[in-house]
Amino acid sequence: MTGTPRPAVPFSSAPGPDIFDTLRAAPARIDLTPGVPDLAAFPRAAWLRAERTVLGRLAASDLGYGDPCGTPTLRRAVAGWLARNRGIRVDPAEVIVTTGVSQALGLLAQVLRDEGVSRIGVEDPGSLGVRQLLDSQRLTTVPIPVDAAGLQVNELVASGVPAVTLTPAHQFPTGVVLDGERRRRFADWARAGGLVIENDYDAEHRYDRPPVPALRASLPDRVCYAGSVSKLLAPALRIGWLLVPHRYRDAVVAAKRDADLGNAVLPQLVLAELITSGALERHLRLLRRRHVRRRNAMIAALARHLPEATVHGAAAGLHLTVTLADDVIDTELATAALARGVKVQPLSWHCRRPYPPGLVLGYAASSVSTIEEGIALVAAGLRAARRGAVRLPSGP
Repeated sequence: MTGTPRPAVPFSSAPGPDIFDTLRAAPARIDLTPGVPDLAAFPRAAWLRAERTVLGRLAASDLGYGDPCGTPTLRRAVAGWLARNRGIRVDPAEVIVTTGVSQALGLLAQVLRDEGVSRIGVEDPGSLGVRQLLDSQRLTTVPIPVDAAGLQVNELVASGVPAVTLTPAHQFPTGVVLDGERRRRFADWARAGGLVIENDYDAEHRYDRPPVPALRASLPDRVCYAGSVSKLLAPALRIGWLLVPHRYRDAVVAAKRDADLGNAVLPQLVLAELITSGALERHLRLLRRRHVRRRNAMIAALARHLPEATVHGAAAGLHLTVTLADDVIDTELATAALARGVKVQPLSWHCRRPYPPGLVLGYAASSVSTIEEGIALVAAGLRAARRGAVRLPSGP
């Protein structure tokens, strides 16, 4: 490793609020970070056709200020999409269009804080980005452990928190699905007064079995539900949706109005046309086929180059998580990988309690050959460090 330029990403220190901006800006030939969809597959032709259709029938009045909850056309389309794909039956009037899951979580945090909620449960391991967002809203995040069946309800009860964020369909980052017994126990906890914030960030991307229904489908009065097209089309569109129990609706709508007066209208109408025309369903089928090939390629590459790694979360989503032997320091491995031109995320970023070291690896945005090369380079960094019996480089 002598003479190798040190990357600018500070893996060696606790990640700050700008860590994801820093990691995105870091130069690398291969990006295996999670959360990036297959942007090259964006349906440009279908989007352009939908845009022409929308513009051809657009009234002048449609270009004025609209409902802060979103255009009625998109809200109807989203209600239909959720019914078909997530088992959620909802009146379109209940749909609140947001700029994505992050805004949905921010609006909910603001409303809950105003109601006197100061503590909220988060999954552990769980998304560092979600935790940072809630921290920025001055909510104390309480880590609740996750095991092979999902978040541990007994630990949730013991924590005494009044609300919890959850990724039940495909837990981030472990990939586990909340099992039937846990779902029943969660329902009991919620009916006793608990509030669930369901982050359905990539539930449509399921490959080996049908998607599990959303929690919101069976607990509409106790579950706030957030989703988006960031993992289905592109994060740059900044379009998502939020469903909340009736008692929170007025406060959330007021917060949305104060934030931005509502999303841009034209992209909403184009997305609605994609949904109602069936183009988005066709795009999802295309993505599933591409993602399966890339997921399989990553699993095979890990078996060849990192056979000691244990793979988690392969049945769904856009990423895999691997855990490694306890002698590995995953932040140092991430540094070594970046020095070789490969971006990954250390699993420890997403953990607050003791947990095995590992990496969170995205595959959706990379070709099969790129995935093979990237995993080989990650493994080379680990082998070089072990052969030299030295610690991996720890940052700039």
